[in-house]
Amino acid sequence: MLVQLAMLMPNWMDPEYLLNWLGDWALWGTLLVVFVECGVLFPILPGDSLLFAVGLFIAKGTIDVPLWLACVLLTVAAFLGNVSGYYIGRVLGTSLFQNPNARFLKPKYIVQTHEFFERYGPRALVLARFVPIVRTFITIVAGAGKMDPKKFFLWTGVGAVIWAPGITLLGHALGNVEFIHAHLESALILLVLISLIPMGVEIVLARRRNKKAAAAGGDGVAKHAAPKHAAAKD
Repeated sequence: MLVQLAMLMPNWMDPEYLLNWLGDWALWGTLLVVFVECGVLFPILPGDSLLFAVGLFIAKGTIDVPLWLACVLLTVAAFLGNVSGYYIGRVLGTSLFQNPNARFLKPKYIVQTHEFFERYGPRALVLARFVPIVRTFITIVAGAGKMDPKKFFLWTGVGAVIWAPGITLLGHALGNVEFIHAHLESALILLVLISLIPMGVEIVLARRRNKKAAAAGGDGVAKHAAPKHAAAKD
């Protein structure tokens, strides 16, 4: 199943193909992809899987760059991409998202991202790092909503530090595992699915909090109404 999904991807969505095609420019090309996907209005790019593949290629020696330097550069690219998206949102708002038939700038993306932001607040800037498409448009929504820049820089910086080095280090740690090399395409697809786990956990926790809040609200109403009922009997 995972292999079939991998075969359906266009070549530019295949991290292994893309890095091999870039050759000596693999890291720099990855920096550009991360920058663009993190806020410059082009969400359909291999963000998570590309970071993983970079770590794996560094472990193999195919990309001859120190791991620490790659992590620093990728974090900076992710942060600057978000900052660019934020200021695009501040200047243009959501005016670019008017055509429902648009290929990438669909109005529904902004609506979905706005709901995501409303539900999780500033934490959304960290959680969205692991959700394709949302991580591109969350910064536009933050900018359009005139989110405080200091708060934005803090939370988007935290997200960049967790996301970019985290997935790259994971790829590097598994870079010498023969099974991963033999099933790289399937591993990359699986990585995308795994990257959605934090969001799934947060959704479950949010539902539990809402149920507790609703139950507490119901108890409060009942307790408040009880004295009135007693008073009526007296």
